[in-house]
Amino acid sequence: MLIFPDPARRCNLVPRDACNMDGGAALYLGSTRTIREEESGMTKEERNALIEQYAAGYTEVVGSLDGFPADGLTKHPVAGKWSAAEIVHHLADSESISAIRLRRLLAEERPVIHGYDQDAYAARLNYNSRGLGPALEAFRAARATTLQLLRAMGDDDWARTGWHTEIGVYGAERWLEIYAVHAHNHASQIRRLRQALA
Repeated sequence: MLIFPDPARRCNLVPRDACNMDGGAALYLGSTRTIREEESGMTKEERNALIEQYAAGYTEVVGSLDGFPADGLTKHPVAGKWSAAEIVHHLADSESISAIRLRRLLAEERPVIHGYDQDAYAARLNYNSRGLGPALEAFRAARATTLQLLRAMGDDDWARTGWHTEIGVYGAERWLEIYAVHAHNHASQIRRLRQALA
């Protein structure tokens, strides 16, 4: 069973909508598998499918913003959820951080991967008062350059692990499982916000 030591900060490990602040990440709730079993490996076909899903993430987010009312980008039509603008800035920062995490897993021996407080980033970095263009470009660039690495990785690269300060053993496959769906989940969240504004 995965144990998250700090319930207030564990959500940056999985897509925000998969987070259940009362009981951990929904992705892992009820799991009886250990981290080592979760990290035991996937087939090349499974990895390739996740890589292609990861590759489509930017387009999915841009599509979710198509037709979003400009005056609604910073509104919070769903209580307790980020605005569309906050989601886009989160994606820029999260994807930049995740890109560095993967690079550290590949280039360093057993790196320590630090968690961060995504809500503090949103508040202190003024996500809701900054333009979206640079954030979308940072998100796109982080994905594009990381995709080059993912497509070139061999079996030894996929087996590399480090230590995450919030979940323990953390490898390249765990990274891919998390970030393959990250953008898609946020795109769905943006679509729900647009519906709530209607």
